[in-house]
Amino acid sequence: MTCFALLTLLAVALVACAPRQSAQRAAAIPEATIEQIYIATERALDRTGPSFGEPRNAGIRYFRAAISIPPTHRVGNIEWHEGPPDPATDFVVTETEVYEGNPGFVNAVKKGQTAREVLVFVHGYNNTLSEAMYRLAQIQHDFNSGLPSVLFSWPSAGDPRGYVYDRDSVLYARDDLELLLKSLTRGPQDKVTLVAHSMGSHLVMETMRQAALKGDRRLLSRISSVILMSPDIDPDVFRRQAEAIGRLPQPFLMFISREDRALGLAGFITGRKPRLGVIDSPEAVAGLDVKVIDFTALGDGEGLNHAVPTSSPTAISVLKGMIAQAQSGERAFQNYMVLTAQP
Repeated sequence: MTCFALLTLLAVALVACAPRQSAQRAAAIPEATIEQIYIATERALDRTGPSFGEPRNAGIRYFRAAISIPPTHRVGNIEWHEGPPDPATDFVVTETEVYEGNPGFVNAVKKGQTAREVLVFVHGYNNTLSEAMYRLAQIQHDFNSGLPSVLFSWPSAGDPRGYVYDRDSVLYARDDLELLLKSLTRGPQDKVTLVAHSMGSHLVMETMRQAALKGDRRLLSRISSVILMSPDIDPDVFRRQAEAIGRLPQPFLMFISREDRALGLAGFITGRKPRLGVIDSPEAVAGLDVKVIDFTALGDGEGLNHAVPTSSPTAISVLKGMIAQAQSGERAFQNYMVLTAQP
């Protein structure tokens, strides 16, 4: 058996204990909290689960999902149903609305909003549409950003065997993400905050690089901040991407964990070279206007430590405090911060 085949089997084994589930509908209850999530996706709307081996769809589809967060919700957790969905204990979808095209979608995102900024979340490798929707709803609920949230769901296979397929899908999705960002920043005061996880970070960097190579500084100027969580990018590639982009949006934050076991596997697949999300010193980003925050000490082992800033209750609490301090001007983010766990 080849090393690659052995690694694939290991990846399958790691997720075998967690069956893939799809978002389910249920009636809303007064005790739950409803989060409105807007979705732009290259997937078919009736394919919310894994799609390994299926052809990619052309074009973007737009819809809204009202996602109910149960009153028993624990910070950082996604409460999947175990049996019939129950809004008292589970994440459920209570309402959906499909938009015929981009203009109607953008109008819906901004309707009734006083702020002109939108948060755009780009998920990572091995994600289904259901998983990405629920993760963004959890982030929106736990961080309470106050911004309308848009999920860009690119055609990940949603299968651990699809790592190479997903890397190709990132390149396939660049034009559509660029189109989405342009449509969300069409107005004179419109801005977007980009939040990307894992391989989604590669997609965000490639899309910004593409805009820079086209000379589209207007679009780049409308990106108010970038957050890359557990970025699954080769550090050398990241540097070339950043150099091509030129002046990076600010703040430009990178969240890493040196004990990210998912990125450890990715590094093995891609040639035994550590990925950007597990760097252990600032040298990898030296000379770039990037701030690195190391969450290693706040990991709790959930999900292979691959989403610590959004899945660890301790990390979420610390990060919310840091954001509040930065916004108040009391303290800015340092260029390289290693967070420590409180005793």
